[in-house]
Amino acid sequence: GYATLQVNYRASTGYGKSFLHKGDGQWGVGTMQHDLTDSVQWAIDQGIADPDNICIYGGSYGGYACLAGLAFTPDVYKCGVDIVGPSNIKTLLDSIPSYWGPLRNDMLLKIGDVDADEEFNKKISPLYHVDKITAPLLIGQGANDPRVKQAEADQIAFSMQKKGIPVEYALYPDEGHGFARPDNRIDFNGRAENFLAKHLGGRSESFTKPKGSTVQFPLEKKKSYMYSR
Repeated sequence: GYATLQVNYRASTGYGKSFLHKGDGQWGVGTMQHDLTDSVQWAIDQGIADPDNICIYGGSYGGYACLAGLAFTPDVYKCGVDIVGPSNIKTLLDSIPSYWGPLRNDMLLKIGDVDADEEFNKKISPLYHVDKITAPLLIGQGANDPRVKQAEADQIAFSMQKKGIPVEYALYPDEGHGFARPDNRIDFNGRAENFLAKHLGGRSESFTKPKGSTVQFPLEKKKSYMYSR
């Protein structure tokens, strides 16, 4: 089995307004990500974690944190699993529909003004730091995700593939922001278990794709994807 640590990093809800706003402007290379890095070191110091066998795994913002961890602290993690995580904050916010305008404004206050400051966006967006990624990555994405569009997964997956960095990409055409269909959940969990066993050395059951799984593998289609960098 694997020891698992889930961190209530700054900006987590449920701990008061002050703690919530400690994450303002701290995405990616700031203290929100440092909280994760520090927690890894704590687990190592406590003798819980093997410093040479650490995976970072998360969904939504956690998927972004996974990409940020691999890009900004590449020596910490041996592999990563990103589920519906954004890779470019500007393209993430640009994909928000107009009727979600108040949400977009709120995110700009929390993240920082990536609209006005292109260099800041490049600083915190893992897509612009793909060259620093060395650890293998598994990506899971829903094609119908209204929050983190498929393009966020496409652009980093194809960029990593182009540069010869190990990446696996599972796309589910009938899923959204996460996996709701049981067969698709079982499918991705099985693939993640095999991925972790391959890179961390743990055990895994033999995997057979569930009959109802709709998984597709865009990287195997050898198609090109145009994105803004």
